[in-house]
Amino acid sequence: MTTPHQDLGRDRDLTHDFDPRAPETFTSAHALYREMRSSCPVAHSTTYDGGFWALFRYDDVKRVLDGRDLFTTSVQNTVPRFAFTGRRPPLHLDPPEHTAYRRVINRFFTRDRIAALEPRVREYAVQLLRPLVEAGEGDVSVAYAQKFPAHVFAAFFNLPTDLAELIKEISAAYVAAIQIVDTDNVVRLSRRLYEIAQAVIDERRARPMDPGQDLTSALMAAEYEGEPLPPDMVLGCVRQLLVTGMVAPSVFIGNMFVHLGGDPGLAGLLRADPSRIPAAVEEFLRLYGPYRGMARTARRDVVFGGRLIKAGEPIALVYTSANRDESVFPDGETFRFDRPNLARHLAFGAGVHTCPGAPLARLMLVTTLEEALARTSAFEVSGEIKMASWAEWGTNSVPMRFTAAPR
Repeated sequence: MTTPHQDLGRDRDLTHDFDPRAPETFTSAHALYREMRSSCPVAHSTTYDGGFWALFRYDDVKRVLDGRDLFTTSVQNTVPRFAFTGRRPPLHLDPPEHTAYRRVINRFFTRDRIAALEPRVREYAVQLLRPLVEAGEGDVSVAYAQKFPAHVFAAFFNLPTDLAELIKEISAAYVAAIQIVDTDNVVRLSRRLYEIAQAVIDERRARPMDPGQDLTSALMAAEYEGEPLPPDMVLGCVRQLLVTGMVAPSVFIGNMFVHLGGDPGLAGLLRADPSRIPAAVEEFLRLYGPYRGMARTARRDVVFGGRLIKAGEPIALVYTSANRDESVFPDGETFRFDRPNLARHLAFGAGVHTCPGAPLARLMLVTTLEEALARTSAFEVSGEIKMASWAEWGTNSVPMRFTAAPR
């Protein structure tokens, strides 16, 4: 006698339901994902080294994020897979192994610590926005969004700005290589990032810093079950942290400008009442969240929507689609203030691997809009928007015209 799972397995059709590498416009992916949620919410793609599954509905994605017993992050945590050069805590580990690293990291993203960074974050925002507004035009992605994170992370990690800019430059090339599955360059650039992370660690050894004030030093000083954290894992963790927070803001910030450029009423409302900017940012995070290739691997056979996913098969969690799921977020394709369930959005993931840097990201985004809106009376898209590719969703280029606010 066969079980339902066996029946599904015998008839399993590994179709090619969508192409993650298809060219995109600012609206095309969301239009596709709306259709996928309706017609093919549990999809299979033959792209990327043997294929993968993709979940487009909120409840399915959340089931994976909450299902630590059924799904692991330690085998493949992104689609496409690109972790060829070592394990990088905490993302590449499951509890309880990952917990020692998260405990250290979480201490550096408290409300008080983030508040202390606010003046420097605002200073960097002003430095980068002012030339765009004064010129009356410019590419907000290239001239601002792709530079701002490096300045902020230099402050956060106690790094020289030029080193943070180098990390950002290498990270951008690394992501570009991942997107075209250029494995040789993925490995080469990842090793370069490891070299930089090792140099940061060596610098802390040569010139120690207070572990209470420096995250790298805190990881080097941390213990788990009475033993120091393994040096290779500390290296992997520093390597992960130096890169992760650079990418998402770079592709996300332009999304907010595109939306506001096309909705002058909303932009005017926020100029008139800046206290509503944090709520607007939260809705922008839901609407335009950049992650769609974060993944888990099934520990054993599991069924979603009548389709059998076998043990060992990777599953992309398409947050970008889940955050617009109409069953959770009514009228999910539109911007709405004061959604009663907005806190459920998955822009930063959920569960034990929720992005620890979310408080810093929110500060960066809110500060960006506060300064941009205060310094302008209007702005609009003035040229072709160029999009990032899977696994991120967002803008790589947004040419804009700016009208400076009266002085």
